[in-house]
Amino acid sequence: MRIVIITQNEPFYLAKNLNYLIKSLPKHSEIVACVVNDTSPFGKKETFFDKVKNTYKIFGIKFFVHYGIKFITSKFNNLNKVDYILGHFNIPKIELVKNINHEDSVIKISSYKPDLLISILGNQIFKEQIFNLAPKGCLNLHTALLPKYRGLMPTFWVLKNNETHTGVSVFFVDKGIDSGPIIVQEKVEIGDRTQEQLIIHTKMIGMNCILKSIDLIHNDNFELIENNHEDKSYYSFPTKEDVKIFHDQGKFFF
Repeated sequence: MRIVIITQNEPFYLAKNLNYLIKSLPKHSEIVACVVNDTSPFGKKETFFDKVKNTYKIFGIKFFVHYGIKFITSKFNNLNKVDYILGHFNIPKIELVKNINHEDSVIKISSYKPDLLISILGNQIFKEQIFNLAPKGCLNLHTALLPKYRGLMPTFWVLKNNETHTGVSVFFVDKGIDSGPIIVQEKVEIGDRTQEQLIIHTKMIGMNCILKSIDLIHNDNFELIENNHEDKSYYSFPTKEDVKIFHDQGKFFF
């Protein structure tokens, strides 16, 4: 089964997860290409200066310094570079000049003849021409127990809302936001983890859920879990006030 990954050039956690995913891929499947979009942590396209300014403004000096240092050190560690991981496994990198839903982008992705698309940290809303492009569909990874916590930064919101558990959901992309039917879902105990620890923990579980999903799709042996719209909750990017409440409740980013 031919797979195209759609992701962004995230410098903190993604490369190590991709490395694990590629090495653990079942023999019946191969990643034939990877779309790598620019990083957009705030859910929209911004200049590097705007990303820096908004990070400091919303999350404060400690968060800014912590991730600033991680960003700088990632430049000197190949295992944190998506490009290095793709090159190591000889996986072509697809760089799109236009929006992913543009006809030119669809043609470029289609040229790799994918059977399945998998979005990991995909940062654009897919339209039908993308999620219907591959005959086996388009999967997306979301680190929450859908239909709860649709949207951005679920690891932040579950901590802020004092949840005891969160989870990982792999679902088929449809016209909505995090609204498609779920193929694999796993519940996760939060415990006393910081947000960073929860990110690392759920993303690794997510890789294993993707691997399980690939196997189920290859064998055409799965039952979908309803992603019930009536039970949904949706969260956008946190504000400075949300971050203050997060800290006041004794929660930690790292």
